[in-house]
Amino acid sequence: MPSKLVIVMANTDPRNGEELGAPIFQASVAAAMDYEVEVICTATSGRLLRKGVAEKLFVKPGSPKSVYSFIQDAHEAGVKFFCCSPNLDLFEMTKDDLVPECAGVVGGAYLIEQVMDDDTRVLTY
Repeated sequence: MPSKLVIVMANTDPRNGEELGAPIFQASVAAAMDYEVEVICTATSGRLLRKGVAEKLFVKPGSPKSVYSFIQDAHEAGVKFFCCSPNLDLFEMTKDDLVPECAGVVGGAYLIEQVMDDDTRVLTY
C-alpha cells in the first residue's frame, strides 16, 4: 500500500479562491492519516508560495481565515510544499521570495520520479 501522496496544483488558479481549499484540505487530511504528503505548486498556483500572496486570498469571501492560514495548518500537520523551478522565472521570484513553509524548489524530473514511484499516489488539481 502506498505511503506517500503527492498533490500537484497545476490548474488551481489563486485568483479563484474557492479552488484553493480542496487541495490544501486534502493534504492536511492525508497528513493527519500519517501519510507522507507533498504539495507541488506549478504553473499559476506557484504564485501561492510567494510571500504576501496567500495572506490576501480567501476560500470564501468574508472568511476570517486566509489561504495562507490553511497552508500554515497543513505545514504544521507535516505537509511539505514545493515550488516548481520554472515558476521562479515565470513570476520573477527568487528563493528568498518564497514563504517559509516552502520546503524547496523542484523541477520536472522530480515530479516525474514521484509519479513513477510505486510507493506514491498522485492527485492533481
